[in-house]
Amino acid sequence: MDQLKSVAAKGKGLVGVLLPDETSSTRYVEFDQPYLQQALSDAGLSGSDIQIKNALGSPQTQKSQATSMITAGASVLILDALDSGTGSSIETAAKAAGVAVIDYDRLTLGGSRSYYVSFNNVQVGKLMGQGLVTCITDWNVKSPNVVVMKGAATDNNATLFAQGYDGVLAPYFANGKYKDVANPAGTWDAPTALSEFQQAYTAHSNINAALIPNDENGAPIIHYLQGQGIKAKTFPTTGQDATLTGLQNILNGYQCGTVYKPIYLEAQAAAALAVYLRAGESPSSALVNGTTEDTTAKVAVPSVLLTPTWVTTSNMNSTVIADKFVPASQLCTGTYKAECTAAGIS
Repeated sequence: MDQLKSVAAKGKGLVGVLLPDETSSTRYVEFDQPYLQQALSDAGLSGSDIQIKNALGSPQTQKSQATSMITAGASVLILDALDSGTGSSIETAAKAAGVAVIDYDRLTLGGSRSYYVSFNNVQVGKLMGQGLVTCITDWNVKSPNVVVMKGAATDNNATLFAQGYDGVLAPYFANGKYKDVANPAGTWDAPTALSEFQQAYTAHSNINAALIPNDENGAPIIHYLQGQGIKAKTFPTTGQDATLTGLQNILNGYQCGTVYKPIYLEAQAAAALAVYLRAGESPSSALVNGTTEDTTAKVAVPSVLLTPTWVTTSNMNSTVIADKFVPASQLCTGTYKAECTAAGIS
C-alpha cells in the first residue's frame, strides 16, 4: 500500500465507506471495518479523510449516511449496499454530486458505480457445492437427501452463490444419485434460516445433507441437529466466511468446510481503487482483473475479483490461522484442543 501514498497526495476529499449491517455476517464489524480503516490509512489517507458507517440493517439509515458523507465533501464512496434499490438510489445521488462509487462485496444491480470489488462469487458457490459432494462421499452418506438453502433474495451475491452450487449439484440430482428434497426461500437472518430448515426437516425426515450458504445460518441449524441426536460426520453441511463457530463445527465433524475469503485483500483492493479515483487517475490493469455483468443495467462493470478458498481441517492451519483471521488461541479452546492438535493447529 505504500506505493499509493504518492497518488493519495494528489487527491482531495473524503473517502466514505458504507457497510450494510451486523447480522448478515459478523464479518462487517469484526473484519471489513478495521481492515478498510487500516488499508485506507496505509494508502496515505489521514483519519479526517476517512469515514466508515454501518447502516445496521436500515435502508433509510444507509441513504442518510451517504447523503451526510456527500454533504461533508466525499469524493469517493465505497458502498456495500443493503439491497440494490438502496444502492442504486445512493449511486444516483452520488453521480449527481460528482462523487465516484465503488461497489464493495455486493454488486448494486441497476447501479452506476465505477468499479466493483469482491470475490468470484460463482466460484464461492462452486466451492460449497464441491465441498458437499466430497463430504457426502468421505462421510459415506447413503442415498443423499439434500436440502438446498439460499441467502437473501435481495442480495445479488446470494444469487451468484446459488448459481455456483446449483451447477455442481444439478448432475447429481439429474442422475438420481442425490435427491433434491427441499429448497427454502432464502435469508441471511440466522433464526429465519433455522425456521426454514426445521420446516423442511419436519416435512422430510429423510434429509441427511444440507447446502447452507454461510456459517452464520449454519450454526443454529447444526445446534438443532445435535439436539436431534445427529452424530458427527453423518450429516454433511456447508458454510462460508470462516467464522469461529463455523471452524469449530468443522473441527467437531458437523460441517464439511467453509469458504474463506481473505477480507484484508478485498479491503486493500477497495482502498487502492478509492485512492486512484480520489486523485482522478485510472487504476492499473494489474488491479482491475475482470468484469462483472450488471444484469439489470446491462453493462459489464470493471472489477477486482479475488480468489476464495475451501477450508477443511486439512488446510485450516495454512489459511485462516496463518492469516490470523481467527487466532488459534480462540479456536483451540476446551473440547476443541484435541481436534486442533489432530489438524496440526497450535
